[in-house]
Amino acid sequence: MELLPAWMFLALTILLMAGFPVTFTLLGTALTFGLIGFGWDFFNLLPLRIWGRMTNVTLIAVPLFVFMGVMLERSGLAEELLDTMGMLFGRLRGGLAISVVVVGALLGASTGIVGATVVTMGLLAVPTMLRRGYQKELATGTVSASGTLGQIIPPSIVLVLIGDIVGVPVGDLFIGAVFPGLLLVLLYVIYILVIAYMRPGVAPPIPKEELAALGRKQLALRVSRALIPPLVLMIAVLGSIFAGIASPTEAAAVGAVGATTLTIVNKKFNMKMFREVMRTTLNLTSMVFIILCGAAAFGLVFRGLGGDGVVREFLGGLADKFGHGWVLVIAMGLIFIVGFFLDFIEITFIHVPVLAPIMIEFGYDPLWFCILLAVNLQTSFMTPPFGFSLFYLKAVTPPEISTGHIYRGIVPFVAFQLVGLLIVAFYPQLATWLPHVVFSGR
Repeated sequence: MELLPAWMFLALTILLMAGFPVTFTLLGTALTFGLIGFGWDFFNLLPLRIWGRMTNVTLIAVPLFVFMGVMLERSGLAEELLDTMGMLFGRLRGGLAISVVVVGALLGASTGIVGATVVTMGLLAVPTMLRRGYQKELATGTVSASGTLGQIIPPSIVLVLIGDIVGVPVGDLFIGAVFPGLLLVLLYVIYILVIAYMRPGVAPPIPKEELAALGRKQLALRVSRALIPPLVLMIAVLGSIFAGIASPTEAAAVGAVGATTLTIVNKKFNMKMFREVMRTTLNLTSMVFIILCGAAAFGLVFRGLGGDGVVREFLGGLADKFGHGWVLVIAMGLIFIVGFFLDFIEITFIHVPVLAPIMIEFGYDPLWFCILLAVNLQTSFMTPPFGFSLFYLKAVTPPEISTGHIYRGIVPFVAFQLVGLLIVAFYPQLATWLPHVVFSGR
């Protein structure tokens, strides 16, 4: 019976690796081991646990942010942003790639939906970059990495889920993720500039004659028209949270209304499109919440069988032998490796509830640890063989782009992602300073 939690986790891992659906694997494993460990009384506990999760007000932000992201994808905002930013940075070597990173950050701060961002930029930016003579690996790697920025730049669904699980206010996480998100943007831009100037052929600038045809006034007008709508939406959503005017759930509702308004202003709104947005939102939200139910059942059984005590004892032994720092390294390494095979939602619901309380018990700042988790989880979208950003991009790129191009292109960006993770780990103030300033000013 003492080894039952270990057998439970092993069974879950084997079934997931075998390709069984996550929800049914979580629920099936929980029911089987719950009956073994508790008998039929287990079914008296399960409904209360799931009901508690389903009535959590904070999680209402998930469908609202999903709706906002899907609606913005249909508004034509990304297309206008990419075109305008490409002209703005086109004079630089690697300017188009830098514009993709900037647009990825802006879309991340406006939508937070990785699939929508990667598909949109893959359709629009990759053909343009190839036509301009960009190296295939650099073009695909830039789009894949930039599309995942929405997982750390608020408003982020990952932060909403992690905050609810760990018990850190989502507004605090949104504020704390600002500098780490900007750090990743800066690292991507630095890499593109360095590689473009070391190897000029991989990222040539736009010809001056072509840029000269567009006057400064006209360019300034296009930039303002492209930037003002997403900036207004970002200020409405994040500004209301940072100022303490609205909770994340209320701000998500503001964002949903704002995204719909922008779509109407851009004359892209119609009832057919609205129904598609609602259907997509329903599908994505249902997926998240049904996995949440399975994770709640799994967590109930795992803790009831003493699994968290087993993990705590194991990590405590490591801490006594090597120190708390190495335990943090092991925990982050585990999340990174698991990200090669599992989706961020699965990792969030399976591993975070086990690791987070133990790491907090070791004295780590909960806010900082949650930001570290979010930065680490972002890499799960880019790491083969199951990086969803890579799948999304392969589905929409031209035929001359192979899977090998995409996999090779993402390697340096994953490396810089890990560099960003190390910087945030060594300088916790990047995640904690801004929340302290905001709260002290209230």
